[in-house]
Amino acid sequence: MESIKELYRTGTGPSSSHTMGPRKAAENFLLQVPDASLYRVTLFGSLAATGEGHLTDKALEESFGSRALSLIWKPEIERPEHPNAMFFEALDETDKLIKSWEVYSVGGGALQEKGGSISLHTIDCLPTMDQILSHCLESGESFWEYVEACEGKEIWDFLAEAWQTMSAALERGLNTEGVLHGGLGLARKAQSMCRKASLYGPEFKQNGLLCAYAHAVSEENAAGGLIVTAPTCGACGVLPAVLRHLDETLNCGAEDILRGLATAGLVGNLVKHNASISGAEVGCQGEVGTACAMAAAAATQLYGGSIRQIEYAAEMGLEHHLGLTCDPVQGLVQIPCIERNAHAAARAMSCCQFALLSDGVHKISFTEIVAVMKETGQALPSLYRETGGGGIAEAYRQRTKVTNDKS
Repeated sequence: MESIKELYRTGTGPSSSHTMGPRKAAENFLLQVPDASLYRVTLFGSLAATGEGHLTDKALEESFGSRALSLIWKPEIERPEHPNAMFFEALDETDKLIKSWEVYSVGGGALQEKGGSISLHTIDCLPTMDQILSHCLESGESFWEYVEACEGKEIWDFLAEAWQTMSAALERGLNTEGVLHGGLGLARKAQSMCRKASLYGPEFKQNGLLCAYAHAVSEENAAGGLIVTAPTCGACGVLPAVLRHLDETLNCGAEDILRGLATAGLVGNLVKHNASISGAEVGCQGEVGTACAMAAAAATQLYGGSIRQIEYAAEMGLEHHLGLTCDPVQGLVQIPCIERNAHAAARAMSCCQFALLSDGVHKISFTEIVAVMKETGQALPSLYRETGGGGIAEAYRQRTKVTNDKS
């Protein structure tokens, strides 16, 4: 299994699959062929359909720099291996092919070839939550201790850096105003939400701040700021918001937060390994749903829940996002993405509270829900898997068309 270092990736938004993945792929290809006369990149499926809104073209242009680059968009063609497919070609001065490479951006900034994933860090870890839960019940280990056993003690330095980046993104989001790029005219809300929340009673204040924190990170991502995938760019606001909220309400220490990140990473990694965190492959249930499960698990741990209760909270976080579509308006990671992060953060806290009220015993396991999520995602029409061809994106497109026709 891949290390959680491959799950928590630091990079610039707005999309881990559409900007971080293509940028990494371009850098890898240039290492193999640094001096071609012309580079040609063909984008297929979801990458082509929402690539401009997700700034795929900008990411590739920045990666190739001053080199001659030709981009070809083929949204109507979906490769069988993955909907986020790229075909790189390097040509000499006579247009003769030097090298070609087909690669897939499979979510969270990760890349995959036909032969398997391209991963720098792998670990020896049990492949399902059922197996890990059984192991921990027998050994007495907590989930974060199991993560340390798999990853080594150096994981804590990595998680400390990830948390620092998450926190910095949150602070920037809270202190920045203005309209997000892209043409939707969507103004940042985090700062005003944070100020308004402080005017109300304790319960409203806490919920308001939680939403403001999720908005802050998500708005930074939408603006192309530096964030950490958790598990993706589009869902990067959920976990930092919940951890910041709990840090303030429970007065957690730094060590507790990092342990929460470790457990959340384990949950996210199991979804990534056994299903998908790619909106183009399984819809937003794989992104925001997984982020909610990760945050719910971390929150339950920080509240002192048992490993059974942590697993239950994670299961609910994913279960109650089943079928969630990925239909971003104009291909931008703004509507409905930013609000979804806030709602998922609130739902993560409710899943945590529900799990803590129980003994952690329940009928449907996290492992089963991961399998169901994958099946559900594969059954979703491509219109609802990050192509911007249906759903909310189409509703906005039709309304805009009517408005334009009237004018």
